[in-house]
Amino acid sequence: MKTSEKWYKEIISYVGIALGVFLMAVSLNFFLEPNAIAPGGVTGLAVVIKRGTGIPVYITNLIINIPLFIIGIKMLGKAFGAKTLFATLTLSFFFKIVPYEVVTKDLLLSSVFGGVLMGVGLGIVFKSGGTTGGTDLAGAILNKVIPRFSISTFMMAIDICVVIIAGIADKRIETSLYSIIALYSAIKIVDLILEGAGYVKAFLIITEKPEEMSKVLVEDLNRGVTLFKGKGMYTKEDKDVLLCVVNRSQFAKVKDIVTMVDENAFVMVTEMYEVIGEGFKRVK
Repeated sequence: MKTSEKWYKEIISYVGIALGVFLMAVSLNFFLEPNAIAPGGVTGLAVVIKRGTGIPVYITNLIINIPLFIIGIKMLGKAFGAKTLFATLTLSFFFKIVPYEVVTKDLLLSSVFGGVLMGVGLGIVFKSGGTTGGTDLAGAILNKVIPRFSISTFMMAIDICVVIIAGIADKRIETSLYSIIALYSAIKIVDLILEGAGYVKAFLIITEKPEEMSKVLVEDLNRGVTLFKGKGMYTKEDKDVLLCVVNRSQFAKVKDIVTMVDENAFVMVTEMYEVIGEGFKRVK
């Protein structure tokens, strides 16, 4: 890779991180914090602390994340490097400068839209190769100390603790429940951004007519077909298994072709979040 191209991609990644944390700040200042909704993690904990002490979210974010970052560097090496530090500092900066506005007092709307916007921001940060420290960094550190529990287990435990504390601090169980909605919305949106929208389907077709089936699929859909050799463990007979990956719009057409060529075929359909190669996404 050329040096200029490498620098260009680095700049784009930092711009992406800045955009992501800006959206997170908007989510918090417009929807979540005004309604005491804590979407898990350090950000959610900062909301709870502000509720009880009045300490601004951006200060709490720095107070917690900077020591975590230093511990992470010492215990985990440079895996959480410059981009994590940049995201942490920029996030606190945007928490400070983004206006504090109450867009709606409806708790359901605030938790859903705040969670979605938070998820979009986090997803862009992760997609750009950064992290905001917080839960994922704390989870990695705890996993280093207690390796029998996975990072994801620690992250989930921390998030659950935060939403419970939010309800206790606000003296309303509704606060915890709406915080869970916001957390769930954010997680699903992050998954959507990182894994894709699932617009691709994979067909596994067990058929007695593999040649004829493949020919029709290739000619009618202009899609590749791969043949696997299998064996039925009940009948002990050899089986031909076809794999064909198509766009969602071609889903019904594949079913029609299978029924037309071999109505006794056994078909399995699965969601594919990302397909890289000819006819789909190019290899970068």
